[in-house]
Amino acid sequence: MDEITNASPTQEYGAESIKVLEGLEAVRKRPGMYIGDTSSRGLHHLVYEVVDNAVDEAMAGFCDKIDIIIHPDESITVQDNGRGIPTDPHPYNGRPTSEVVLTVLHAGGKFGEGAYKVSGGLHGVGVSVVNALSEWLVVTIARNGIEKTQRFERGVPVTELSEGVPANWQGTRIDYLPDREIFEDVHHSLDTLKSRFKELAFLNPGLKISVVDERTSESREYFFKGGIGAFVKYIDRDRAPLFPEPVVLSGTRDNIAIDVGFEYNDGYQEHVYTYANLIHTIEGGTHLAGLRTAMTRALNELARAGKILRDKEENLTGDDLKEGLTCVLSVRLSEPQFEGQTKTKLGNSEVRGAVDSFIYEGLISAFEDRPEIVRPIAEKAIRARRAREAAKKARELVRKGAMSGMSLPGKLADCSSKKAENTELYIVEGDSAGGSAKQGRDRKFQAILPLRGKILNVEKAHMDKMLANREIQTIITALGCGIGNEFDAEKLRYHKIIIMTDADVDGAHISTLLLTFFYRHMPELLSQGYLYLAQPPLYRVQYGKEVHYCYTDRELRQRVDSASDPSRVSVQRYKGLGEMNPEQLWETTMDPANRILKKVELDDNFLADEYFDILMGDKVEPRRQFIIANAHEVKNLDV
Repeated sequence: MDEITNASPTQEYGAESIKVLEGLEAVRKRPGMYIGDTSSRGLHHLVYEVVDNAVDEAMAGFCDKIDIIIHPDESITVQDNGRGIPTDPHPYNGRPTSEVVLTVLHAGGKFGEGAYKVSGGLHGVGVSVVNALSEWLVVTIARNGIEKTQRFERGVPVTELSEGVPANWQGTRIDYLPDREIFEDVHHSLDTLKSRFKELAFLNPGLKISVVDERTSESREYFFKGGIGAFVKYIDRDRAPLFPEPVVLSGTRDNIAIDVGFEYNDGYQEHVYTYANLIHTIEGGTHLAGLRTAMTRALNELARAGKILRDKEENLTGDDLKEGLTCVLSVRLSEPQFEGQTKTKLGNSEVRGAVDSFIYEGLISAFEDRPEIVRPIAEKAIRARRAREAAKKARELVRKGAMSGMSLPGKLADCSSKKAENTELYIVEGDSAGGSAKQGRDRKFQAILPLRGKILNVEKAHMDKMLANREIQTIITALGCGIGNEFDAEKLRYHKIIIMTDADVDGAHISTLLLTFFYRHMPELLSQGYLYLAQPPLYRVQYGKEVHYCYTDRELRQRVDSASDPSRVSVQRYKGLGEMNPEQLWETTMDPANRILKKVELDDNFLADEYFDILMGDKVEPRRQFIIANAHEVKNLDV
């Protein structure tokens, strides 16, 4: 087998290693082209870009520690103990190489025969884009016992690279403050960052990553020796595995390094995480396609050889083998091709064949060594196939119901407009609130779907049982776009799907059940920006003839305190949507001019999976620990 050769510890890392392709044009004008958007997702993408540069040093064998600090002003520090960015003059323009890296787009050691054979930040835009989108950035570089610094403001150097002072460390430190002129909000989520750092530590055994949040004094350190196998066991830590140890395969094929680990559990959901050069490819790609082909082919052969599949039975499909699968696949290659700047799908055609052949051969060998694990996998897949066939019949009934125009159990009140891009669907808790919403809405573009009670928890149900649930049938039929592999965004009947529930514990539970269903079976609604949460007011405040609505306790206190005679202020606490008449519901929660909608976005699949598993899964203890850990953040509590 071939081997990937990273830069050796003795390889020179200097100005000639840094290739320059073009300047920093238009980054501040069109930041979305480089970091996806300017919301929370884009904000955290800046951190990932800087950390990925440090991880590249680790992958090349020069770094084993990365420290990240979130400061009280939301500025970020990332420091590694690698070689340090070169500071000698660059042939491109005679300026210090570190300045070129920070001010010129596509300048880095990841192009041509540079300092890195394999890297995560391979578009080479990372640190220069971070610089362009920061109010200020300071780079500190320690090389050969000398420390030098340079300051930039909104991508422009405002100081020269310093002459240098003696240093007792080696590496690169980047300090930066995201620009409030660019980002909607510069608040960093520690949970989101911890999730990414945990992934990186699992995927780089021996690399220590620490994060300190000076805003709360919380700190975490991630260091794992077990690699892919430990990662799989961590993901499945709250589930019951079908066999004691994951199957782990590591090696190379066609100059592509491949690491895969998997196991099966007794649950119904699939949890597959794919990475290319440590970038989490949330949309999969050719490496995932190769994995699925290899697993399907190998398990069918072994199931037939072991007489688990009868001669007349059809082969198991990739869909049959998804249920209960937990898998991590990581590939490393020298010239990956990603679809989109944010690197969410791997496109290299050669990777599919390499992953397919490597994993197929490895599985045949692994299953020969551990023949006892073939039967539980195959039998679970056979049960999943039967459930899938039953689900297909249920899905056909739902589809026929939608096509025939049957009256819906949920009493959908449709809107008159048929242009999906102009319409919205309110999914409302209960008939009482549904009645008010129907009367108060704008019938031209607002449709109302009342739900009777809580929908099924799909986290703990087979597909066939889920599709037999009347409320879920109603939702699927109303949306018209199908679910799972049959999802078709072109057929979606509304481009805003708004969950509107009471601001109490039951309402939160119903919202979570709905979000679980959409995340597991219509994730495109989240990734494509169609899903929203309505925020009804908590209080109606009246002072004389003046009426105001308050959405938080803080708002209420401010409104009462501002009255000249607080004792004359009348406060009504809304315990449910049904307590508002149609006019009030329209004015506060449905009128586009006044309402507050929260867009549901999917920033981190790994973190989302963890939360849904904890909140909606079978295990009680992880849920208890989660509630205890997050109790201080509760805003609305019914007692």
